[in-house]
Amino acid sequence: MLHLLSQLADPPLTTPLQGARPSLANRLPSYNTNISTSAQTAEPTPKRPPDRQFVVDSPAFNEAFANPGLRRLPEAEEPGSSRAEKLFSSQRKERPKEPKAMNGDTEAGASPMPKSSYVSYDSLVPAEPNLLRDLPFTLQGLSSTNFSFESDKVLKLPDTLPVPIISLLHALAEPCLLYKRLSEFVESNDGGLVGQSFRSALSIELRAYLGLVATLEGQIRRALAQLDDSQPRKGIGKAGVTLKRCVVWTREATMGLRLMSLMVEESKDKKGGQLISVIHSFSLTHGDPFVVSFAERLLSHVTRPFYDMLRLWIYDGELSDPHLEFFVLEQQERLDDSENNNGRKVAATSVWDEKYKLNAVMVPSIITDSFANKVFLIGKSLNFIRHGCHDAGWVGSYSKDASRELQYGDTATLETSIDEAYKTTMARLIHLMATKFHLFDHLKALKKYLLLGAGDFIAILMESLSTNLDRPANTQYRHTLTAQLEHAVRNSNSQYDPPDVLRRLDSRMLELSHGEIGWDVFTLEYKISPPVDVIVTPHGSKQYLKVFNFLWRVKRVEFALGSTWRRCTTGSRVVLSAVQDKVGRDWKTARCVIAEMVHFISQLQYYILFEVIEASWNELEKAMHRPESTLDDLIEAHAAYLNSITRKGLLGSSTTDFTGQLHELLKTMLAYKDAVDGLYSFSAAEFTKRQELSAKIENRTAAGRWGISEREDDGAQSTPLLKPTKSSSRTPFASSPLLSLPGGLLSSGSSEEDILGRLRDRLNSLAGDFKARVNILLGDLYHQPDADMRWLAMVMNFNDVYTPVRRRKKTTTTTTTTTTTEKARGPATVEKGRVLATAEKGREGGGGGGKEGKGKERV
Repeated sequence: MLHLLSQLADPPLTTPLQGARPSLANRLPSYNTNISTSAQTAEPTPKRPPDRQFVVDSPAFNEAFANPGLRRLPEAEEPGSSRAEKLFSSQRKERPKEPKAMNGDTEAGASPMPKSSYVSYDSLVPAEPNLLRDLPFTLQGLSSTNFSFESDKVLKLPDTLPVPIISLLHALAEPCLLYKRLSEFVESNDGGLVGQSFRSALSIELRAYLGLVATLEGQIRRALAQLDDSQPRKGIGKAGVTLKRCVVWTREATMGLRLMSLMVEESKDKKGGQLISVIHSFSLTHGDPFVVSFAERLLSHVTRPFYDMLRLWIYDGELSDPHLEFFVLEQQERLDDSENNNGRKVAATSVWDEKYKLNAVMVPSIITDSFANKVFLIGKSLNFIRHGCHDAGWVGSYSKDASRELQYGDTATLETSIDEAYKTTMARLIHLMATKFHLFDHLKALKKYLLLGAGDFIAILMESLSTNLDRPANTQYRHTLTAQLEHAVRNSNSQYDPPDVLRRLDSRMLELSHGEIGWDVFTLEYKISPPVDVIVTPHGSKQYLKVFNFLWRVKRVEFALGSTWRRCTTGSRVVLSAVQDKVGRDWKTARCVIAEMVHFISQLQYYILFEVIEASWNELEKAMHRPESTLDDLIEAHAAYLNSITRKGLLGSSTTDFTGQLHELLKTMLAYKDAVDGLYSFSAAEFTKRQELSAKIENRTAAGRWGISEREDDGAQSTPLLKPTKSSSRTPFASSPLLSLPGGLLSSGSSEEDILGRLRDRLNSLAGDFKARVNILLGDLYHQPDADMRWLAMVMNFNDVYTPVRRRKKTTTTTTTTTTTEKARGPATVEKGRVLATAEKGREGGGGGGKEGKGKERV
């Protein structure tokens, strides 16, 4: 820049050639640097005094300050000229010859200007008045004599005009082309309500632009009426309107048109909130005050449809959005591909969850995401109150009282309206769910019946159904189960529950399969009706059913073990005390194992019912009774409650299948209970046999004979059991309790010692299998990240009677026979071979059990 200023500076005023390079001083003409500043006169430029005559050794300076403008060029190129001179020479050769200049006066001592390098404005073709006359039409996008639009992007200018005039016309052509394209965009009908509002706002700005054009046209007409042919340039300068002045007058309008064109380009393929965000970005991030004010002015018009939709949504709960421009989207009907519907259209399954969705893409930048989410909840709640809760009267009165006009720029009013609407709507919705639809009563009923919270009801129901459920599943009848359910309700505290709760409680059977008994298919059902099913969803009902089935199996095992314990306790006073010499040690071991199983079941039930369900229920109550709770908060709290009881209650883990281990343990307990029943039957048979023998001895002694002969004694000891003859078929021995033993323990010709040995082997194997499985379960529980599961393991093994075993992942080896004591596929044990053999014996021993068969070992 300093070099440029140095080149443009005046040389010393001593002599014309002093300080100039000889080559340029001999070749370039000198010009008067005093240029006329009057734009309204055509008088010759006054000559400067001789002492100011000098030659400027700068081509750029001479080019810029020449009288006719930028058209003066060197006439010819001489050898040794500089690079700039060669460039000017080449440009001179390429340019067409200009009209002869009118101003021929030169200063004394200065070389004359070449005649071909002057521009005469009086000889312009077309003349400037003609250009001004056509300019108003061109600014409106209309073709005229001198300006024609070849397309909406091309304006053809006369090719006979000099460069200065062309540069002015270029500046005036921009608003012409911009207006033509914008007018075509405004007249189109594409887009939704916000898009049409955007076009309307642009049309208002274009009408203001046309008002400017009309004013400019009036000025031009008055100026043309004052033209005088005797004056230079016909006196257009004195008239006050020139092309240059038109450029200045349209400069601000050109900026507005340019800004509108940029908005139109950036808003392509955008609608609704996206379009508002595009316009708002100009007022939010731009540093030009003109751009900011212009965008704010447009937003006041563009956002009117948006605020109308917003007002209808937050005060009436209705979505009026035919062109999908609002940030709330109503879900369309979807096709059901199930076999029963064959692709027919079905509505959304949940009014609250699936009817409306928040379309984050359409959220305009004039509101925040949290504000949009609050608006979404308000409208969805009002819609749910109107259509789901059937309380349209309250919605209508609320809309009439609270509705107010919303507009852009009134942020305080908008935030106040949204906050009031949010509080009022949420409070009304929670009040309806709690009072009209008894949400909390239904949740308590689900906990009471499906989560076995009502102990007296479950005990009576299980006792009344035990006889029926021991039979095969295909012999169960719905009316029998329903009658027993009503019996349990009438004989427990459940009779005091509300009638609506008892009406929803029902019993049903799961899908039957071969070999199942009634215990496997029976379940309770609590029917949930709208709108409560928004919180207790169909998926939630399945989770409740899943937990009930597991707890029902645990209760069944507890009931079976309790029945066996009571039978053994009462029998020990009479029957079992008489056979202590033969099976006394067996019964002592059996009582210890049953006590272990009862302890395991009790701790498991305590953990599920109290540590899991009760603790989760307390958290649910706290979450649902918060003053600021919304329906979404209730749904989220109930989902967390269900997730807690299913994950912790069923001992859910991502690494270990605790549910499968518990099922195997329950099956082992039932099998052991059947084996104990077999031992009791054997003991009762032995007691009956001894009683019969004692009675026979007494009768023979009373008759004066020996109590029993040697032959009869030997025959009684050698005669196989359960193989009565014709003579003995009518004796009490024919109805011996041994007939109730499992079929696997009886065979043709079996003796008492064989039966007792098989019973002892089965009891020992099942007891060992139980302990091994408990060790595996405790080892897995001890290494769980959840503190409650580790606490369960500690409670079950508080006296260290078990030795927990930590299973390790199976390692790949070349020989399949190489195993470790802690590695297993399924239930692993410390002594793997012994346990597998034990389990195999258990399966062999429990193959049949009277009418139940294999069903008694199922859970």
